[in-house]
Amino acid sequence: MTLTGLLGGSFNPAHRGHRRISLGALRRLGLDEVWWLVSPGNPLKPKTGMAPLAARVASARTAARRAPIRVTAIEAELGTTYTVGTIAELVRRFPERRFIWLMGADNLAQFHLWRDWRKIAALVPIAVIARPGYDGRALRAPALGWLRRFVRPARQARHWTRWRLPSLVLLELPPDPTSATAIRAADPQWHENVTETFQHKAVRDGVTRRKLMGLIQQRRHFAR
Repeated sequence: MTLTGLLGGSFNPAHRGHRRISLGALRRLGLDEVWWLVSPGNPLKPKTGMAPLAARVASARTAARRAPIRVTAIEAELGTTYTVGTIAELVRRFPERRFIWLMGADNLAQFHLWRDWRKIAALVPIAVIARPGYDGRALRAPALGWLRRFVRPARQARHWTRWRLPSLVLLELPPDPTSATAIRAADPQWHENVTETFQHKAVRDGVTRRKLMGLIQQRRHFAR
């Protein structure tokens, strides 16, 4: 069984803050690796200012170098728009893995706006990482009103595979003030300097493109 953290986001661009919270979560939760799920498009974020997927994936690969972090744009392969669909597919496709969803406190503050957020909590445990400036708002989050009864002590974080779902743990990690918004403000054309090429790839863990395309065709068939 491979213990895997899932960190989704726009990564517009990826930066050291993403790396630090991933490595911190890896240590605190006893993970084998973290997957960065670079989203083709976030329904809750404006398209204006969003760099091309290729540039965002390239920036993520740079930020994840020499770390147990896999960068993937698997949502572009699966054709999933919402996190709940992506997680459901990953859980089904990788039964030999145990997944835990990683999110910053800023995302918890708006978690109630996510599609089928309660179903997400029923699919995988959730680890919320403190983020400077958002912790107070996160503790007042509408979603936490429902999730509060399922919060587990941080001292038990390494035992998350034993928890019944839903379950949520709040992790305090050393703060990092790095912000993608600030990076874009300082260099709005940052993505034009990215030269790494990109081709759509699933995470290579026994999943071939043929299998993925077969899954996508199957999904389209049943959607008719």
